[in-house]
Amino acid sequence: MLHLPKKMLYALEAVVDIAFNARPDPVQSKEITQRQGIPQRYLEQVMQQLVHAGILKGVRGPRGGYRLARERRRITAGDIVRVIGAADEAEGHEQIFSSEIGQKVVGPLWVEAQAAMLKQLDMVTLEELCRRADADCTAEVSKSNNDFNI
Repeated sequence: MLHLPKKMLYALEAVVDIAFNARPDPVQSKEITQRQGIPQRYLEQVMQQLVHAGILKGVRGPRGGYRLARERRRITAGDIVRVIGAADEAEGHEQIFSSEIGQKVVGPLWVEAQAAMLKQLDMVTLEELCRRADADCTAEVSKSNNDFNI
């Protein structure tokens, strides 16, 4: 079974949370941490990478936080995974395969598998993921659990 690194999964969860909850105010990272259980140390790294890549916008100030830099229908799960994957590759991960078979046979197979997965992720927009969240998730996903009764 292929596994995405936790950092990528956290990035996907955080961006879907922002897309789902950023109306009208930006979403603060502490809200994401509370709703999704993402450790703050991972979240801030991921958010900065996504801001630098143009997926998110950081909003400063006391009511600041994060919002999408583009429309939900213009951001795919593949966009998010690529940002985090590119950052991880830039951190200097060593070549996994040291043998000739690993480098010439298994390595290319792995590259093909990753390309197929990214192609699939490119077909899923944040708009679709928000529809799924709206249909499948509880009220705890959104900030609609605020009590406005007087």
